[in-house]
Amino acid sequence: MTRRIHLHAGPRDHWIAGFAALAIVIHILEAGVPTPIPGIKPGLANVITLVVLLRHDLLAAIWVQLLRVLVGSVLIGSFLTPTFLLSLSGALCSLAILALLIGWNRLLPPARVGPIGLGVAAACAHMGGQFFVAYTAFIPHPGLLTLLPVLLTAAMLFGALTGWLAGALCLRLDNNPDAAVPAR
Repeated sequence: MTRRIHLHAGPRDHWIAGFAALAIVIHILEAGVPTPIPGIKPGLANVITLVVLLRHDLLAAIWVQLLRVLVGSVLIGSFLTPTFLLSLSGALCSLAILALLIGWNRLLPPARVGPIGLGVAAACAHMGGQFFVAYTAFIPHPGLLTLLPVLLTAAMLFGALTGWLAGALCLRLDNNPDAAVPAR
C-alpha cells in the first residue's frame, strides 16, 4: 500500500510566491546595473520585503527575502559563490533586525518604528552583515575598513529610499479597494 502526499498551495502561498517573483525580477534587473563602488546598490527588491512585512507579517517577509536571494542567485549564476554568501549574510542580518524592531513595536507601541526607520535599519544591518563576511572570510585587510563609512552612508540613504517607497506603496495599496491581497 502506497501513501500519496498531496501538496496543496493555499492563497497565502500564492501571494508569497507572487511577491517573491516580483522581488526576484527587481533583484535580477538591479544585478545588471553597473555601480562605481562594489557593494553599493539601491536594493530596490527590499521594497517588496518591506511591503510584505508592513502589510502582512514577518514570516511572509522572511519567505520573500530568502526566496529572492536563493532563486535570484540561481538565475544570475552566483549560487554558492562569494556573491551569494554576501547576499545571504546581508539578508539574514536585515531580517534579524526587522524581527527585533517588529517585536519592539509590539512591546512599546508609542515607540513605533515606521517604514523609513525599518528601511534604514534593515539596509545598515544588510551592509553590516555583508561587510563582516567580506572582512572575515574574503578580504581580511585593514584597508577594507576605509570603505565602511562610505558603505554605511550609502546604506542609510538607500534604506531611507526603500523605506519611503515601501510606505508610499502601502498607503496606495491601503487606499485601493481593488488591491489583490488584503492586509492582515
